[in-house]
Amino acid sequence: MTQSNGSIRVEIYDQSYNLRGSDAEHIQKLAQFVDSRMRTVAEHTATIDSLRVAVLAALNIADEYFALKKKYDSIDKEYTKRASRLGTALDSALDEVLRDARRAG
Repeated sequence: MTQSNGSIRVEIYDQSYNLRGSDAEHIQKLAQFVDSRMRTVAEHTATIDSLRVAVLAALNIADEYFALKKKYDSIDKEYTKRASRLGTALDSALDEVLRDARRAG
């Protein structure tokens, strides 16, 4: 990884790219991730066409992203339901305490 003028030099599938960003370490990790995925795809396919390898790697990454997004959305929905039920229970308990306080008051 080389930095000059805010540019980060990375290697992906034996190609050099100069990328810009505020977090060089993060950009390097992303480049390593993409490189790793491309190499994994290349190991499992008979093609040597780097564009085809890149597209197949992108499809694999997109598949993983959508699976994780679906899982996250499901968890988010469940926590939102739980928070709503807890809020309702808390409101109910608070109303009961206030009613008891008025009667005792």
